[in-house]
Parts: sequence; C-alpha cells; structure tokens
Amino acid sequence: MTSERLRLWLERGAAGYHLRDAATGEPVRWEDPRLRVVPVAGVTFRPGNVDDVSFDPGRRLERTLQAGYVPRETAAELAGDEQAVSLWRVEGGLRVLVVPADAWVATPRR
Repeated sequence: MTSERLRLWLERGAAGYHLRDAATGEPVRWEDPRLRVVPVAGVTFRPGNVDDVSFDPGRRLERTLQAGYVPRETAAELAGDEQAVSLWRVEGGLRVLVVPADAWVATPRR
C-alpha cells in the first residue's frame, strides 16, 4: 500500500457499498493497490455471526464478535494497525475493506 493518504467515500449499493475517491470523485475498484477488499474466511464455522448488526455494511469492525478470519495470504501482508470496514454482505459471506490506519473513510452526508 502506498504512503499517500487514502480518502474514500462509501456509496450505497444493493448489498453493501461501492468505493469512490474523495479527492477526484472517480470510482475506486476493489483491486486498487492502495487498499484490500478481503472475503472473510471461515464464516460457516460461526453460524449467524455474520448476520449480526455489527457487520452491517458501512460499519467499522471492532474486535468484539468474530465472523471469521482474514485469509492467511492477506494476513501476512498486513501491518496490524489497519482499519477494517464491513463493505459487502452476500449469501452468508462478508467482504471487508482494509485500509491503512491513516486513511479517511466515510459515507456522504444525506
């Protein structure tokens, strides 16, 4: 991930949020090298947890209830101080946005 401060708007979609660069207004793809969008692994071992409101798309994730885990390949690349935001919930699965600690992530005002 780069050292330039990342600023993202979360824009509502059907089952979660799309990403938009707050500086340029351009859409941001999940494959952007400044961030990670991670499918949470192991959710079938914790039935119902992923449906808890604490994992609703747009919510910042805290270490209170566990829905699964970050896949090993991705975990090895993380520093441990990143921010995690629930991004997308699909068919019992969850996609999480992982960004640097200093990133700015928000939803537009209504």
